Amino acid sequence: MKFLMLLFMTFFAGAAAKADCTTAITINEPISASTSDYLDRAERRAVESKCSSLYLRINTPGGSLQSTRLIVERILASPIPYLCLIAPRGGHAGSAGAIILQACHVNGGLTATNIGAATPILGSGGETPEDLRKKLVNDTVSWMEGVTKLRGRSLKFSKEIITEAKSLSSEVAHQEGALDILAASELDFLEKAQGRKVIVGEKKETSVVAVHDLQEFVPDIRYRVLSFVADPEFAYLLFMGSLALLYVEITNPGLIAPGVIGGIGLVLSMVAFHKLDVTWGGLALILLGIAFLVAEMFIPSFGALGIGGLIAVFVGSVFLFDAQTTGYSLPLSLIISVVGVLGILFLGIGYLALKTIRMKTRDSDAQMQSSEGIVMTVEGNGHRGQVEIIGEIWNFVSEDPLQEKDRVHVTGRQGLTLNVKKIK
Repeated sequence: MKFLMLLFMTFFAGAAAKADCTTAITINEPISASTSDYLDRAERRAVESKCSSLYLRINTPGGSLQSTRLIVERILASPIPYLCLIAPRGGHAGSAGAIILQACHVNGGLTATNIGAATPILGSGGETPEDLRKKLVNDTVSWMEGVTKLRGRSLKFSKEIITEAKSLSSEVAHQEGALDILAASELDFLEKAQGRKVIVGEKKETSVVAVHDLQEFVPDIRYRVLSFVADPEFAYLLFMGSLALLYVEITNPGLIAPGVIGGIGLVLSMVAFHKLDVTWGGLALILLGIAFLVAEMFIPSFGALGIGGLIAVFVGSVFLFDAQTTGYSLPLSLIISVVGVLGILFLGIGYLALKTIRMKTRDSDAQMQSSEGIVMTVEGNGHRGQVEIIGEIWNFVSEDPLQEKDRVHVTGRQGLTLNVKKIK
């Protein structure tokens, strides 16, 4: 019995040892909705893998203040420490990047890097009205004061990077107490971060930083698609363009293509603006895509609904399922296969529907040519007019002059005009 207990404890001790790791991520782009989603998934992966810490390399010019707030909230509530380093050499943590660094449990910079210039500006880059600027600056300063006090860093620096757009080299920022560590290399930073006491989680518990083997959390196709869509200027243009396309569709029913593109674009822009969570945005795209595919069977759209539906299902599946952080996974190959099968299925249904329409047209033409009717009106000396055939009014042309009430039979059809001949 004691042997089994010892074996049991040894097994789980070995499993726990294997679980010791540090999740490593890299941000080399502007801060946006894609960054927030990327960090959220990386943290969940780290927690599920029982990693002791999360190592963030950061090199960014800044980005969305809304995304930055969400990231800061996530870091402050994280149950594991964030170790944030400005890297590589020559890189910088500007604007939103500087704010995120102040929220990290342990931060630092490589030599020949810089940090700062966090004054809020409009996403368009235009001049901010004075009243609005004061409001944004004061709100951001008060927010940063709370974060900086929690981490025990320089209040003077956190205020000046916002009010004066101050920017410092990592060496000077370290001297002023804005950076915890000035490192010669990434390994040097991780070694100096090891063993530091930090406050983690919403309960503000004290934890000791432990650094283990790095597990890279590599950006996937979901991150790349979101990064493309979530660029502030592109997201704004996508939103306005989608509204314009939907307006065109509403005012000109039947164009189809503007409505399809506008619908997909509107959902993507809502995700970019944080109005829709990425997962819910993926579900909305899948449902929208299925609706387009079903409508394709009943509405002649020349493929616009079908193609739009397949695109929406593909992008929605990429957003909805995250193979890197969930217990279940949908590989990209499976998503492509499912979309391919749907495409073949609806292409086949469309072909059969077209074939049926053509057969009905031929049957209708054959029935029409054997039908008889009565002349309703005449013009042009009786060579043109209207005739009633099978309860329908058609235009007709005739070689012989006709009069009202004459009985005729159809000899041919040219579009919506019938060739008729008088029954003698």
